[in-house]
Amino acid sequence: MSRTFNLSLVLLLLSSGAFAHQQGAVDSGSFVTGFMHPFGGLDHLLAMLAVGMWGARLGMPALWMLPVAFPMLMAMGGVMGILALPLPSIELGIALSVVVLGGVILASVKPPLWASILIVSFFALFHGYAHGAELPQQSDPLPYSVGFVVATGLIHIAGILIGFVTRLPHGMLALRAGGGAIAATGIFLLISL
Repeated sequence: MSRTFNLSLVLLLLSSGAFAHQQGAVDSGSFVTGFMHPFGGLDHLLAMLAVGMWGARLGMPALWMLPVAFPMLMAMGGVMGILALPLPSIELGIALSVVVLGGVILASVKPPLWASILIVSFFALFHGYAHGAELPQQSDPLPYSVGFVVATGLIHIAGILIGFVTRLPHGMLALRAGGGAIAATGIFLLISL
């Protein structure tokens, strides 16, 4: 459990601001910039951790399906952002993702697989849209996108590893407390909008 806590602490310390999704905020299209971007905002970091944590809590096949569904729909949202298709209240949707995903962990919600995929996919659109809206300003969007996807995958894996805390004595309580902390942070992000 101490390794999981240390990993969580490092990820949170890497996060420098509340919102990673500021249109026009990214000035370079490099792989490194794309890789570091998910760590630059607490909203994205916590949502990605929560997807992995919830997947681990739900077990197979959600363990791998939620972390796969999220980036797939995030890519669709990214295309929507690049094309400037209308999607209202982007930052609200992103902040709500943190509240809801943390809340389902806190409440130990175990919906049918299709419903959990639907929830994760809905919020993935908002995260993707925000990043897609930034991409046209990149000098080279391909390496940026690859870096971003790799980092997102690693954060999902970290969330899954955190989710495995349930295998320890009192682990379910610890996981639910983590979900509560994520949801509470999401409420703070909502208030900060």
